[in-house]
Amino acid sequence: MHNLIPYCSKIFKSSDDIESEKLDKAMHDFIIAIVKKREKATTTGEENKFGNDYLGLLLKAHLDTNDLVDECKAFYFAGQETSNGLLAWIIFLLALHTDWQEEARKEVLQLFGKQNPTHDDISKLKTMSMIINESLRLYPSVLSIDRKVTREVKLGRLIVPANVELLISCLALHHEPEFWGEDVHLFKPHRFSEGVAKATNNNIAAFLPFGMGPRTCVGFNFATIEAKIALSMILQRYQFTLSPGYVHSPVDYLTIRPQHGVQVMLHKL
Repeated sequence: MHNLIPYCSKIFKSSDDIESEKLDKAMHDFIIAIVKKREKATTTGEENKFGNDYLGLLLKAHLDTNDLVDECKAFYFAGQETSNGLLAWIIFLLALHTDWQEEARKEVLQLFGKQNPTHDDISKLKTMSMIINESLRLYPSVLSIDRKVTREVKLGRLIVPANVELLISCLALHHEPEFWGEDVHLFKPHRFSEGVAKATNNNIAAFLPFGMGPRTCVGFNFATIEAKIALSMILQRYQFTLSPGYVHSPVDYLTIRPQHGVQVMLHKL
């Protein structure tokens, strides 16, 4: 009977299964259409015209179509989920710590006034950068990073043999008093006022919101700029406080996020 279950599930599909397959096909067709449009814009032997963006690099690598689609899906969903989580936690923390909300708003209004954020001035948002880093420290988008050791390596006094898989807990590193001090659980953006190296006492591996080294998240800069633009436009228009009905319940669904969302009360400026 147990062996029949997989076959039965293929024949008798639930409404969720049907909807999931429908959405998966729609996403697949959407990506294929974009790929064909890019390929149509070039001719054989003109790979340099694929472009230097993410899709262009994938096309130049001559990936199998299914692999190409999977890579695009992963890039989209990973970026969507982590960015949503980052913005949610920043809004939560600023709703709690209204002094920092006002500091961030003051900086935004000084740089942009009521105008939309500009590319040249985004990099000048020092206070917001500190807030984003501290939010990522307390609530990292990715809870852990896994790596496989391909050869024997020495890590301090520990010798790790080849073919061992390591799980590096970003959450544990970000809450380690040895690196961050006894106030590790407090929201203190000033930790990052002189950069990440100073904040971690020159142990930059203590802060891994986007990974580290050659496998650092490819969307690192995009995610940071996206967060700064969104937050700037919110701060220009609204003050916000945490709703009395908010229940704090972080959960791990691949990323760490508020189980019931973040309910805030907006006050138009």
